[in-house]
Amino acid sequence: MKRLNLILSFAFLLIGAQSFAQTNKETTVKIVADKHYTFVANTALPMSNMDINRILTMMPGGMGGSTINLTGSQYDVRVTKDSVVAYLPYYGRSYSAPIDPSQGGIKFTSKDFTYTESKNKKGAYTIQINTKDVKRENYRFTINISTNGYASLTASSINKQPIIFNGYLDEPKKQD
Repeated sequence: MKRLNLILSFAFLLIGAQSFAQTNKETTVKIVADKHYTFVANTALPMSNMDINRILTMMPGGMGGSTINLTGSQYDVRVTKDSVVAYLPYYGRSYSAPIDPSQGGIKFTSKDFTYTESKNKKGAYTIQINTKDVKRENYRFTINISTNGYASLTASSINKQPIIFNGYLDEPKKQD
């Protein structure tokens, strides 16, 4: 009886873990092939961990750490065939700061960009997006996508240290 309970508990655990996948394999293949998806950021990992850790420990209630939780903050990158729209925070060292503080972070809309896609043997994708028309600075995004929709995005530019965002792919919302 104990063995049956253990087996059933393990089976429910596996079924539950599968239900937490962001998309199924077919949906991931479809939205990547259509070049119409949204990368939703859950965490940020700045490359200058020592500096960020020092700042986070000085904040009230701060415990330090190198991963910054972004869950629920609605930071994303929307990719379509003709545009890339980014709304992401930036934590790290910037070598030239904007005069207007509201222009901080990684916020842009690009209509002129290169898009390169490759797929490995296991079905995971690597996508490179290089912008050409962003006013302040152009960005290179490298997005690694698993078959179940989890993804990581590395953002780099000339004026900022690289930063990594972890999150997932989402299907675009239907416009009414």
